[in-house]
Amino acid sequence: MLKEIFEHRSIRKYLDKAIPKEVMDEVLQAAIRASNTGNMQIYSIIVTSEKSLKQALAPAHFNQAMLSEAPTILTFCADFNRFQKWCDLRNANYAYDNILAFITASVDAIIAAQNACVEARHHGLGICYLGTALYNPDKIISVLNLPKGVVPVTAITIGYPAENPPLTDRLPSEAVVHYETYKDFSEEDINRIYSEKEEREDSKQFIKENNKETLAQVFTDIRYKKSDFEHFSKILIDTLKNQGFLK
Repeated sequence: MLKEIFEHRSIRKYLDKAIPKEVMDEVLQAAIRASNTGNMQIYSIIVTSEKSLKQALAPAHFNQAMLSEAPTILTFCADFNRFQKWCDLRNANYAYDNILAFITASVDAIIAAQNACVEARHHGLGICYLGTALYNPDKIISVLNLPKGVVPVTAITIGYPAENPPLTDRLPSEAVVHYETYKDFSEEDINRIYSEKEEREDSKQFIKENNKETLAQVFTDIRYKKSDFEHFSKILIDTLKNQGFLK
């Protein structure tokens, strides 16, 4: 599987070609075999291929074109609904109406999602993560009829690629790997770690197109603004309250 990991590309254009059931079944089984907390499997996967439902989901994902092009969307959800129903039927008390429960289930859902992505690439499929699942969870809950105790945490488009984009750059390992304990970064470290990214031609183009002085400003002022984070944080908090994870 190393080839699929090291050659990962986010695919945003797809062929008009259905995914065979046996292939999708293997992708889903790979997700189900993922590590999870206490083998509770406190996640669910919603497989959406129907055109009308994909169209209904599109606004929640900012109407990105790949939502309609991809034959299937997989929505991975933190899900205590099923587990709690089992507890009810087995006379077991539970207390999962808290933020730790949500984070635990979210981690399990994302591990399952990554297993699915690696298996999908093994079958020649392309995928793209949709971080927007956490931006508009309330809209996704409405479209997919998610009950209390279920919150979408990520989604992926999946299908046969109609493009072969270049590999996306990554920071050097010293930026993310710490041995034994955390080693904080000096100014010299930061300048060295980010130098290659900042010197890329596409990075320079981003700066120019957005009329900014630095690449960091493109991230903070354009792509991931404080006002957006605050706005979508409020939606997420309200959703967690409505779905029973916050009081």
